[in-house]
Amino acid sequence: MRPGLLAAALAGAAVAGHAGPAVLGRGRWRERVVPGLLGRGAPGSVALTFDDGPHPEGTPAVRRALDDLGVRATFFLLGRQVERHPGAVAQLLADGHEVALHGHEHRNHLARTAPALAADLQRARDAVVGDAAAGGLDPARVRAALRHTRPPYGAVSGGTLWAARTCGLRPVLWTAWGRDWLGHDGEQVAATALAGLDRDAPGPDGGGGTVLLHDSDCTSVPGSWRGTVAALPLLVAAVRERGWQLRPLWQHLPATGAAA
Repeated sequence: MRPGLLAAALAGAAVAGHAGPAVLGRGRWRERVVPGLLGRGAPGSVALTFDDGPHPEGTPAVRRALDDLGVRATFFLLGRQVERHPGAVAQLLADGHEVALHGHEHRNHLARTAPALAADLQRARDAVVGDAAAGGLDPARVRAALRHTRPPYGAVSGGTLWAARTCGLRPVLWTAWGRDWLGHDGEQVAATALAGLDRDAPGPDGGGGTVLLHDSDCTSVPGSWRGTVAALPLLVAAVRERGWQLRPLWQHLPATGAAA
């Protein structure tokens, strides 16, 4: 093979290796291709997860709603948001919630190299641990409790998986979403999320799903978190009517090691 053709072939293989997981991770059939990334937990269990926080209004409102409902959830935090709105990490942990990493910058992983993604995760982890330490928590314990990561937009690349493994984190997507970032009202957000849960796991022996919601509007329709807050009582009541238990990811998912 001529050098130019060989270089082109190698470049194509590199691109395929980087983007391949993202392509495979889209569509209903991703259950069969990348099931380990979707947040599929044990039957009878459902996890509520929140992306893009902390937010000065949205995160406290979600926290209050969850506290009223007696639910503990997982918050995928952006490092830049932690730096902009300090004090949230210790409050979330004090309420019994799990904190996880959504990266430092909300940027698509397909446009970034694996080393850049690892550095981004490390910067986000430092921001989260530092904020918790400023709130009086033990940095080592907070660092050890950071188990999960989720790429912005759910775009999983080969670099995503490499960076997660390098940082000792498990990447987790979702099986259902509320599409709350569009600014829908509470009833529509709850109905959309519940339809996703019922579609994938109907009946009292179902469950196992992970729901994507947002406690911040930093990347979505302004004030969209209000619909999320309004949806929570409706969604939680419907989940409980089906006999499913609501848990944070660290309790919801089977223990399979740090990174997928």
